[in-house]
Amino acid sequence: MNPFRWSFRFQMLSAATICLALIGFAIYSQFAWGLKPCPLCIFQRIAFAALGLVLLLAGLHAPRGPAGRRTWGVLALAAAMAGIGVAARHVWLQMFPPEIPACGAPFAFMRETMDTPGLIRQVLIGTGDCGAVDWTFLGLSMPWWSLVWFVVLAAWALFAAFRRR
Repeated sequence: MNPFRWSFRFQMLSAATICLALIGFAIYSQFAWGLKPCPLCIFQRIAFAALGLVLLLAGLHAPRGPAGRRTWGVLALAAAMAGIGVAARHVWLQMFPPEIPACGAPFAFMRETMDTPGLIRQVLIGTGDCGAVDWTFLGLSMPWWSLVWFVVLAAWALFAAFRRR
């Protein structure tokens, strides 16, 4: 069964399932292995949730016309690009960690004391925690894998949305 020949609905629902599985793995690694997520990890989870929601809605709606499918593809791309941006920033911080790690305030405290734009700005600056590599698989850290999955899911959604029937 060739996944490139699946229906638009099944392609989008399978990609949404992958997003759910990736979030599940992140939560499992947090609680089973004790890996503490940094603020950028939390934002990547939010981006996977947003992408998964767009993909789920696209799969449930499954428009017949190309305009509707392309609209869902562009929405999925927007969600994936947000995730790509956060994951790329996280990878950059791991490749070039700050010389003096500054472990800022906990995310819960920042959420309670800062407005949303200030919180996003502070989180994207990153901390010493964001530069630490606590887990690798096949030589890539978790942010690297997140970046790979965001790119793959964006390409998959665009393929499903723009392919000729």
